[in-house]
Amino acid sequence: MKKLSIVVPCYNEEECIPLFYEKTSEVVKELPVKTEFVFVDDGSKDSTLSILRELAGKDERVRYVSFSRNFGKEAALFAGLKHAAGDLVAVMDADLQDPPALLCSMYKGIEEEGYDCVGCRRTTRKNEPKLRSAFARLFYKLINKVTEVEIVDGARDFRMMTRKMTDAILALPEVDRFSKELFSWVGFKTKWLEYENVERAKGTTKWSFKKLTRYAIGGIESATSAPLKINLLFSILFFLACIGFVAADIVQAVLHSYVSSLFVLLPILFFVAACLFFGMYVQSEYIKKIYAQVKSRPLYIEKETEQDLFRK
Repeated sequence: MKKLSIVVPCYNEEECIPLFYEKTSEVVKELPVKTEFVFVDDGSKDSTLSILRELAGKDERVRYVSFSRNFGKEAALFAGLKHAAGDLVAVMDADLQDPPALLCSMYKGIEEEGYDCVGCRRTTRKNEPKLRSAFARLFYKLINKVTEVEIVDGARDFRMMTRKMTDAILALPEVDRFSKELFSWVGFKTKWLEYENVERAKGTTKWSFKKLTRYAIGGIESATSAPLKINLLFSILFFLACIGFVAADIVQAVLHSYVSSLFVLLPILFFVAACLFFGMYVQSEYIKKIYAQVKSRPLYIEKETEQDLFRK
């Protein structure tokens, strides 16, 4: 019988964990798998750790990892995946905004339909502040313009993956992680389940607008080197301005006998600026190569070989 690991990053979720554990336990009873819960306490300041200790004491399926301080959700997610021992690995939030009932459809998508990953995406942002919703949509449009892989609008970290895909995620050694992009970058056959936004079961969200903005900027920085090309844009703009002022000087010299000293200096200044920005662009291209090398992502990921057939 296969084993399902459910990874749950937690930060100050004392109110939600008991309810999450109860509802998710009811759902996994319907699945023909052994189950383990891998909770990651991300340096919570409330009773989250005490509750996890209590659950682990009464249920051998419950395991937990507790951080020395708050390192952030990406670190908690990575730690959970690292400690997960299942043939299938699911990632969920403890606040029940990720409906546990969808685990059954996820399992079916992998085991019966042959997908490597079944993820979830919200089709609505009901009950979410309008400003946050607008910025979220803008973020997905922007990041998909500048990245090589598609990050689905409304995609959640809530998903179920095969062991092979999980290992591929863990094999990426970079420290500055943006999981939504990593899930897309490793590839594999993915199915998307759509559902409407669900409110938190209890408590309040830990994601302020400031934290979400920082997360979005960090995601763009991790997912693409496109911002480095801004120097080329400025170089082109300054060079065009230089040509424009040279043309203006010629016209002024033909039509008038006097050419303003400012009009003589501006083309020179713009040309120098264009050269400087072009030089920075050349440097940024080398920085991009260093950036890619430092991330040390594999050149390819194997999904299957003939040896896998013999193992089956």
